[in-house]
Amino acid sequence: MRMTLHTDYALRMLMMLGIRDGEPVTVQQVAESFGLSRNHLLKVALKLRNLSVITATRGRSGGIALARRPEDINIGAIIRATEDDFAMVECMKTDGGACLLSPACRLKGVVHEALQAYLAVFDKYSLADLIQNKEALGLLLQMEHGKAPQRAE
Repeated sequence: MRMTLHTDYALRMLMMLGIRDGEPVTVQQVAESFGLSRNHLLKVALKLRNLSVITATRGRSGGIALARRPEDINIGAIIRATEDDFAMVECMKTDGGACLLSPACRLKGVVHEALQAYLAVFDKYSLADLIQNKEALGLLLQMEHGKAPQRAE
């Protein structure tokens, strides 16, 4: 099982926002903290905003922030919404693929069961579970608890 970078970045962005306790942060600050592409993170933020998981405010004191409480953000739901393809084998593709074995193969059922088990683990957790160690996460992101990283002037 493999997650796309888009989903990985979405989860990291949510974790950063979760330790902020409602204070907005800019996408640029997220990019700098993680050493990631701002342009890619803008796409991630747009997806999360469209899912009503974050809010975005323009202007000098604007930024992005969680739209829901961390305990109300299910990790499994985020993964399902941000991943675009769960076709682990050819026959699971939406067009059915072109595998010669498809009519008699039982692999598809086994892979489907494994995928459901994979997602079931994520379904057990919320964003609150991932950020229980806010102080340690804040230090790693070079933030004081509840404060944004300092911008270079």
